[in-house]
Parts: sequence; C-alpha cells; structure tokens
Amino acid sequence: MVITPILISLKTASAAIVFTFVIGTALAYAVNRAGSGHVKSAADALLTLPLVLPPTVAGFFLLYIFGVNRPLGGLLAELGMKLVFSWPATVLAAVVIALPLMYRSARAAFEQVDPMYIRAARTLGLSETQIAFKILFPLAAPGLTSGGILSFSRGLGEFGATAMIAGNIAGVSRTMPLAIYSAVSGGRMDDAYEYVLILVAVSFLFVWGISVFSQAQSGKYRLNANR
Repeated sequence: MVITPILISLKTASAAIVFTFVIGTALAYAVNRAGSGHVKSAADALLTLPLVLPPTVAGFFLLYIFGVNRPLGGLLAELGMKLVFSWPATVLAAVVIALPLMYRSARAAFEQVDPMYIRAARTLGLSETQIAFKILFPLAAPGLTSGGILSFSRGLGEFGATAMIAGNIAGVSRTMPLAIYSAVSGGRMDDAYEYVLILVAVSFLFVWGISVFSQAQSGKYRLNANR
C-alpha cells in the first residue's frame, strides 16, 4: 500500500475545512439575517443544491468554470496558476461538496439560539457585529462544531467531483477514494481493503466524536438548567 493517497486526503480535507467552515458559517449568518421571502428561499436552495446533486455533476460545473479553455480558467492560466488536474483542485472539489453540510448545520445552529438573547443585546446597545461574536456564535458553537466535523469527513471521502476536476494523478491528486478505485480497477484488492479500512476507521472516529461531543453538551445544558 502506498501512503501518499492517505497524506493527500488528510492534507486536502484539512485545507478544505478552513474554507468550508468560514464560508459556510458566513453564508448561513447572512441568509439567517435576510428574514424571509423568495430571495432567501432561492439562496437556501442554491446553497443546498450540491448536497443533492451527484458529485460528478458538481465536478462537471467546476470543470466548465475552471477549465483551461474557459474564461476564468484561462485567466488563472495566464497568471501562472493552473487549477485543473492539480492538488488545489482537490481542495476546491472538497469545499464545494462539503459546503452544504456546513451551511445547513450552521443555519440550524443559528435558528436554535433563543431570539430573546439577541433582542436583549440590542436593547443594551450592542452592534450586530458584537452580537454575532459575543452571543450568537458562542451559543451556536456546538452546532457549528458538529457541522465542521461532518464537513471534514465529507471532504475526506469526496470522489466524484475530485475525479472530474483534479483527475487521478498519483502523488498529486490521488486521494484515498481515488486510490481505492484505482486499486480495484487494477485488481489490487489487498491495497483496496487497506485504504477502505483506514477511511472507514477515520470517518467512524469523527462521527463518534460528534456523538460524544453532543452528549457532553446536552449534559452541560441539563446541569445548568437544574441550577
């Protein structure tokens, strides 16, 4: 078994979660503040769309936008930055596919915050920025953390969009899911078993971590309520 795909997967998921967490939280905050209406519903649907589309479709759109023969891809190429079939493309694919999970988790976390705290903060003269960083984000932290863990796990296991825009280049863009596909295609079942075992183990640990974290938070809230 070659260890490179494992390192590329961890590197990709670690880089992607930084962008996914920040962008997903910011978008959820903006949509949450938008009130109600058709524009909010359309934005919500658009940001959730990659969650229900096949990853290969998302990869096709990314390839269409960032391809060398496309305006944006051509501009990047002129600047000396070729995105397609490179390691940054694996990060882009992971961000696009995992972003809806982070967005939906963040939105749910913000909606669960009691509006009473927000109204009380406004009567005390706090700005919207102060309310966000001192009240809203801390109270929504458990949901944001769970969303981040789920998004990391989703980015770690991304296959379809990565294959479309980053390819399956050994030592460059071959992540663990792509390594599993290559191993099975080449009849190297022992390598495939090992990659699968590692991927399942890592994903299980992250999902189990969410469960433990949620139970700890619930216990803390019950303790505070009893006081």
